[in-house]
Amino acid sequence: MASFFDSGQVIHSFRGGRTSSSIPPSSGSSFCGTPRLGRTPGLAGTLGIHPAWTPQTEPSGKAIQTHTAFSYSTLHPCKGRGLARGEIGMASINLKCPELVLYQFADTGTYAKVITKLHILVPLEILMPDTASEKGKGTKLYNLITENFQSVAFTAIQRKYFNERKGLEYIQQLCAPEYSTVIMEVQAKYYCLAAAAALLKYFEFIQNSIYAPKSLKVSFKGSEHTAMIDSASATNLELVVNNRDHRSEHTLLGVLNYTKTPGGGRRLRSNILEPLLDVDTINIRLDTIQELLQDEELFFGLKNAIGHFLDIDQLLSVLVQIPKQETVQIAESKITHVIQLKHTLELVPPLRMVLKNCNTALLKAYSSSLEDNRFDMILEQIKSVINDDTSYMKGSLNMRTQKCYAVRPNINEFLDIARRAYTEIVDDIAGLVDQVGEKYGLPIRTSFNTARGFFIQMKLEGVVLPHGELPADFIKVTKQKNNYSFTTTDLMKMNDRCDEALREIFHMSYVVVCQLLNTVHEHIHCLYKLSDAVSMLDMLLSLANACTISDYVRPEFTDTLAIKQGRHPILERIVGQQPVSNNSYISEGSNFVIITGPNMSGKSTYLKQVALCQIMAQMGSFVPAEYASFRIADQIFTRIGVDDDFETNSSTFMVEMKEVSYLIHNVSDRSLIIIDELGRGTSAEEGVGICHSVCEFLLSLRAFTLFATHFLELCELETLYPNVENQHMEVQHTRTGDTGTERVIYTFLLSRGSSEERNYGLRAAEMTALPSTIIQEAKAISSKVSQQLLAKHHSDPETQRQRAVYHLATRLLQTARNSRLDPDSLRIYLKGLKRDYEAELQVIGEPVSMETEED
Repeated sequence: MASFFDSGQVIHSFRGGRTSSSIPPSSGSSFCGTPRLGRTPGLAGTLGIHPAWTPQTEPSGKAIQTHTAFSYSTLHPCKGRGLARGEIGMASINLKCPELVLYQFADTGTYAKVITKLHILVPLEILMPDTASEKGKGTKLYNLITENFQSVAFTAIQRKYFNERKGLEYIQQLCAPEYSTVIMEVQAKYYCLAAAAALLKYFEFIQNSIYAPKSLKVSFKGSEHTAMIDSASATNLELVVNNRDHRSEHTLLGVLNYTKTPGGGRRLRSNILEPLLDVDTINIRLDTIQELLQDEELFFGLKNAIGHFLDIDQLLSVLVQIPKQETVQIAESKITHVIQLKHTLELVPPLRMVLKNCNTALLKAYSSSLEDNRFDMILEQIKSVINDDTSYMKGSLNMRTQKCYAVRPNINEFLDIARRAYTEIVDDIAGLVDQVGEKYGLPIRTSFNTARGFFIQMKLEGVVLPHGELPADFIKVTKQKNNYSFTTTDLMKMNDRCDEALREIFHMSYVVVCQLLNTVHEHIHCLYKLSDAVSMLDMLLSLANACTISDYVRPEFTDTLAIKQGRHPILERIVGQQPVSNNSYISEGSNFVIITGPNMSGKSTYLKQVALCQIMAQMGSFVPAEYASFRIADQIFTRIGVDDDFETNSSTFMVEMKEVSYLIHNVSDRSLIIIDELGRGTSAEEGVGICHSVCEFLLSLRAFTLFATHFLELCELETLYPNVENQHMEVQHTRTGDTGTERVIYTFLLSRGSSEERNYGLRAAEMTALPSTIIQEAKAISSKVSQQLLAKHHSDPETQRQRAVYHLATRLLQTARNSRLDPDSLRIYLKGLKRDYEAELQVIGEPVSMETEED
């Protein structure tokens, strides 16, 4: 069992087995004792439960650090036993989005899906039973998690809290009516229900609050709805983080992210890491983007309407939580949230108007969901208590004033009295500052911030101080550039009186606001619809916006990967202009492409380009190309880079073997595989042997594979297998007129056939500061070795004839499945296939039969 807590998230993981004395977080009658915090192997210092922070106040320190998309989420992987061995159950919840997500899926012994899911959720703390790490003998799941998440804190929870019956009761009690169908879906999913039970109990303890009944969005997600991209591949492709500079926006997320709301940004990140598998859903998104690009008024109207929304998920999260105790901070925050709720609901009618005349199915669905009369009902109830002119404003003093006068007058007599007292104190403060200014003849003014309250500021420009220094009455003096900030004893006393009046105001306003929230709670779930609509529209607007900046095209989905003049989306952003474009073609009849070429010729960039375009297409985005067709990939694997891994004590070669082992154990016929430089960490003979055997294994599958290598021996596979195709990156050679020195020009263009270049590693070495004597000797030795090792291999005519027949057959099958040509165009295309077939036969001297010659 395990649980995880992030700068965003807490993740719960459960592994079947007994749990003896563990850490029982205590918040209610069902918990006993207080949490004991143990040390976790691989983690420095004592691990403990992070200080609880209420959802009404921002956490400090590392509680929200880099992953602001997530606030606090718990996830629990539960491992099945017996007939359910291999089943994993997980539950996650995010404090910035009150959605309980349940997962249950079959996983392999490597727990690849669990690890990938955790990388997507970015945990900060992991809750696990003490039995998982008892006496230093960690379970396999525990060891894998600690190895992959070494900076994450671990906390133990008693086994008894992982109870599927209690989990189902929780969900029945907390699930909002709109999402109640999930109960039927999960009532037999015992492992994710057990995870949910422990998660919600831990949440209650750590947050010191509970969710209101019927207030939580609950959803179930299997692993069959999205493509799987393992964490190594996400890192290699720089999907959300740049490998050189983690702050850089030169990532796929940075290229596509023009979102205006936090929810839209979170949704975009999630879709990049977990692209869709359902073609209909993808095409619905593509239809929407196309309409946004064609209708300028809709595009800009929607962009303007979406841009004013706050983080609806976070607002919802705090509105559905009921604190167990009242403090001034909680009272003030609750008032702020009601003001934010009013602000949010007032944005619904303008958004509704923008979507009124849309045409595509998705926009119509969201337009229909916004017609829900509960939005207007809640707003009217709020306006009956909150002043019409109260609005969400930036600036601490502005917002403080809004909170003070948010509740209408004559609702609470004591509140009105407290507000009059507060107004008088503020007026007295202004009068005091004026008097001080007149007394000393200084141009001072009143300022305010949350930390200091009211204080005095003065600009130094053109001011002559008596005796060259400030009067002794001015205390707590700070100087910043040309500004002095200070206060006086009298002003500090008035600030204290002001704070006391504010506490009274917030307390009485809180009572009124709580009564208001009690009346609107049963209708507040319509905000889940609003949150979903705003985040999805924001993401689709962002994807449409990316199309307006670069020349993207709408992809199609067939059984073939075909890209005309495709470009690398991140490279295009970096260089600020269109990079060299290339064509790509992979089909069932030619599903294994071997790419050769010199160092720095663009092989790695091309491989990443294909994978990035595949991901963009499956998330519902247009792609950087003139034409693009894709086969849906259920998994995307990459094997790129040759770095040592010091954390796991793995050499370059061992890292390669681990990644290839993972690939081989998880690959399917619908996968996309990108392999760059396999076997370079060992001797040439062993490297060729390993590459050849891995290729043989992958050739037995229908997966689409791009294999870049410097081992030219692998190009002979084309003579053995009809579904292998050799391609290479072209280079040109020129000589300078003066010295006759040979120069290599990289075209970055992909061409058919294997590379004819030899000794290109030595040419790359020549571009460095290596002495010429070393280079010349290396060339001489390389030439001798090449003569000994390289032998020309020619395939026999029968093999070439079979290859020609195989290519013709697969292309005819493709045409039958996917062609949308009219009869005349189809006839021309088929004649072209016939000519290609005849040309291949003539090359090998094969006579063309009478049946082939006739139409």
